[in-house]
Amino acid sequence: MPVAAASGFAGLGYEIVWTRQLSLALGTEMMAVLGAIAGFFCGLALGAFALDGLIRRARSPYIVYAALEAVIGLWGLANVWLLPLAGRALPPMLGTEPGPALLWAASFALPTLVLLPATVAMGGTLAALERMVSEARGDVRVSAGVYGANTAGAVAGTLASTFALIPALGFSGTLVCLAIVNLACALGALAIAPNSSPRTADLDIVGRRRIGSLRLTVTLFATGLLGIAFEVLVVRLAAQAMQDTVYTFAGLLAAYLLGTAAGSLIWQRAGCHDHDESLGLLLAGTALACLATAFLAPHIVRFSQATVEASIIGELAVAMALFLVPSAAMGALFGLLAQRVRDQRGSLGWAVGINSLGASIAPLLAALFLIPTFGVWMALIAVALGYLLLLPPSRTALVWSAAPVIVALVLWVRPPPSLTRVPPGGTLLAVREGPMVTASVVDDASGTRYLEVNGHFRMGGTSSSRSDYRQAMLPLLLHPAPHRALFLGIGTGATVVGGSKMPEVAVHGVELSREVVELLPWFADPPAAVSAPRITVADARRYVAADADRYDVIVADLFHPALDGSGALYTVEHFDAVRKRLAPGGVFCQWLPLYQLDLPSLRAIIRGFLEIYPEGSAWLNHYSVRTPMLALIGRRDGGRLDPDALTLRLGNPSVAPVVRPLGFESSIDLLGQYLGGPRALSAFAGEGPRNTDDYPFVTFDARRNISALTAPPWSLLLAVIRSMRPDAAELLDPSHRNALGERLGAYWHARNSFLEAGAALPGDPRGIALVEAASPGLLDALRLSPEFDPAYVPLMGMAKSLMASDRDAAARLLRAINDAAPTRNEARQLLAREFGR
Repeated sequence: MPVAAASGFAGLGYEIVWTRQLSLALGTEMMAVLGAIAGFFCGLALGAFALDGLIRRARSPYIVYAALEAVIGLWGLANVWLLPLAGRALPPMLGTEPGPALLWAASFALPTLVLLPATVAMGGTLAALERMVSEARGDVRVSAGVYGANTAGAVAGTLASTFALIPALGFSGTLVCLAIVNLACALGALAIAPNSSPRTADLDIVGRRRIGSLRLTVTLFATGLLGIAFEVLVVRLAAQAMQDTVYTFAGLLAAYLLGTAAGSLIWQRAGCHDHDESLGLLLAGTALACLATAFLAPHIVRFSQATVEASIIGELAVAMALFLVPSAAMGALFGLLAQRVRDQRGSLGWAVGINSLGASIAPLLAALFLIPTFGVWMALIAVALGYLLLLPPSRTALVWSAAPVIVALVLWVRPPPSLTRVPPGGTLLAVREGPMVTASVVDDASGTRYLEVNGHFRMGGTSSSRSDYRQAMLPLLLHPAPHRALFLGIGTGATVVGGSKMPEVAVHGVELSREVVELLPWFADPPAAVSAPRITVADARRYVAADADRYDVIVADLFHPALDGSGALYTVEHFDAVRKRLAPGGVFCQWLPLYQLDLPSLRAIIRGFLEIYPEGSAWLNHYSVRTPMLALIGRRDGGRLDPDALTLRLGNPSVAPVVRPLGFESSIDLLGQYLGGPRALSAFAGEGPRNTDDYPFVTFDARRNISALTAPPWSLLLAVIRSMRPDAAELLDPSHRNALGERLGAYWHARNSFLEAGAALPGDPRGIALVEAASPGLLDALRLSPEFDPAYVPLMGMAKSLMASDRDAAARLLRAINDAAPTRNEARQLLAREFGR
C-alpha cells in the first residue's frame, strides 16, 4: 500500500504541474482547458485498455509495474524541455482567433501527444498495483483498498506540489522530484517482488470468467462522466465564495480526492459485497449526497463570503463541506464497480479505462451543455439525477430512488439562488453565467454602477472611469505619435474607450471572458452597444504569442496577482512576447494594482520587467492613496522624453479637449507622475527571484497577496515612494535637464509629501473636519511646489465651500494658500474679490 500511495502522489503532482504548463501554451479559454483535461484522461484510458491484457498475463506484475513507473519518471523529465518547446510552437500555428472547434482540437491533441507515454503508463499502474497486492495477500478482493490508497497518495501529491514543491523549486525542479518518486516506486516494487510469482488457481479461474455486461460498462462510463462533471460544477460554484487562487483549486481538488479515498477504503474495510443491492444503495446514496451539496452550496457560499477569512484552513473547510460526503460516496461506488470488473476479467484495466473515458468527456459536457442550459446550480441537480438513471431495474431500486427524486423536485421548482452580493439599497441589473465566470452588473445605493466577477471581485465601474481613462492616456501620451494600440484586459471597457478617444489611434482590446464583453453596454454612457473599439475574446497571453501585427502602444490592464492564472501575465516570457509585438519606438505599459500586491511580488515583477526592458521606468496613474496604481513603462528602442514635443502635443487642438479634463494640461502634469528610471527600479527591486514561466513566483505568492488586501491600501505605495528616487537625467534628453530638472524635483517632492499626508489622514472626515485634517498636508505640499495642482485645486475648493458657512475660516485658508504659493493668482484674486483684501 505505501507504493500505491507514492504512485498516486507522483501522478497528481504531475497533473498539477502539467496543467499549469499547458495553460501557458494553450491559454485559459474554456475550450483550451477542456481540451487539456480531455487529453489527459484519454491517455489514461488508452493505457488502461492497451496494458490490461499485458498486466493480466504477466508472470510478475512487479516487473511490469516497475517498468511503468520508470517510463512515467523518464517522460516526466523529458517534459522539462518538451512542454515549453511545444508551448512556444503551438500559438503561432493556431493564430490569434481560432474557432472553438480548432482550439479544442489543438488543446486536446497537444497534451494527448506530448504526455502520451506518461499517461498511457499511468493508465496501467492501478491494475498492476492491484494484482501485486492481491497476489501478496492471497485475496482478490482488494480493488477498493488499492484505489483508496492510491487516491490518498494523490491527496498528498496535490497539496505537497502546490504548497511546497512548486513554490520552492519551480516546475522543472518539481518534475525532477516527482521522477525520483517514480524511481523509488519502481525500485520498491522490485525490492518486494517474490522470487517467483505463481498464479493461484483462484486467480486463473477469475481470469477466465466472462467479460462484464453492457450495463456494467455503461455504469462505469457514466459514473466517471458524472463524477468529474460534479467536480467541475462545484469548483465553478465555489469560485464565488473563495479567493480563486492556485491554493483554492488545490484545496478543492484535495477535498474531492480525500473523500474518494475515504469512501474506497471504508468500503474495502467494511467487506461489503458487490451485488446489485449494494450497487443500487450506493447509486441512490451518491445522488442524495450530490443533492445535499446542491441544497447546502448557496448557504455555504454565503456564509463563507461573510465569515471565512482568506486562510488555508478556512478555504479547506469550505472545500470539505462541499465535497467530502458526495465524493466519499463516489469513491465507494467506483470501488464496488472496479471489484466487479476485477472478478470478471482478472484485472482493473477495463474499469480504469472505461471510467477515464467518461471522465474525459465530462468537462466538455459541463461547459457546453450543462452550464449554458441549466446554470451551475441547477446543473448539480441534473448530475445527481443522472446517478438514478443507472439504478438496477428492481422494485428495491424504486424505493431507494424515492428520497433523491423528492429532494430533486423540491430543489428544481425553487428559483436558482443568486450568489452576487448586492449592497443594501442596491440593484442587480444584469447577470451572465458562463463556464468560467459569473459576471454581474450591480447598481449600489448611491447610483454607482460596477462590474463584479464571481460574486466578489470588483472589476471597475462608473465611479472609476476618469482613472480608467488616465490608464489609457499615460502610455498614449508617452509615445510621440501613436496610431495602433492594443489593450490586454478590458474590464468595464472604460480603458479601451478612453484610448479610442485619442485622435488617429485605432484601438483593439483583448478580453478573456465572453460574459464580461456581453456586459459592456451597461457601462456605455448612455447604455448602448459599444462599437468603437474592436474587442476580441481570447486569452491575452496566447493572443500576444500568436499575433503577427505590430503596435505603437500596448497596455496591459490591472490583473489581480492572486487570481489563478493572472501571475502568468507578469512573467519574463510574456513581457518578452509583448516586446516582439511593439513597432519601432513602441511603448509597453504594464499597470500594477499596488493595493492588491505585496512587496516580494512587486519586486519579482520589476526584476523580470527590467530583464526585457532595461531602460524601464515607473509611473503613477493618479495620486489617490485608496487605489494606488503603478505603471511599468518599457520602450522597444529606449530613448528619453522631449518635453517640448510633449507640450506641443498637449496643446494640439484635437488632443487638448481629450486630455485636459483628465488633468493633463501641461507637460509637468504628466512628468510629475514619474517615479523612477532603471537605476531607481533596480535599486528598489534588489536581488531575488524573477517571475518566470518555470518559476511562477507571483502565482504561488497568492497567500501574501491576499493578505495585502487587508492592509491599508497605501502601504505598498508608501514603500515605493520612500525607496525610489526619481532622477531627471534618466527621464529627459540632455537639452532639457537644466530647464526642467529643478522644477520636476520640487514637484516630485511635493507629490510624495501629498501622498504621505493622504495616508496619514484619520478616518473619513467630511465638511469642516476634512478641511482641518487635510489642509495642513496640502499646504505643506504646495510650499514645496506651487505648480502642484493636486494640492492647489482641492485647497481652493475647500475655501470656496467654506464661504457659505464660515467666511472667516475661508479667508484664513485663502491667505494660507497665497502664502504657500505666492506665484499663483487664484487665491489672491478671490481674497480681493470676496473680502476686499
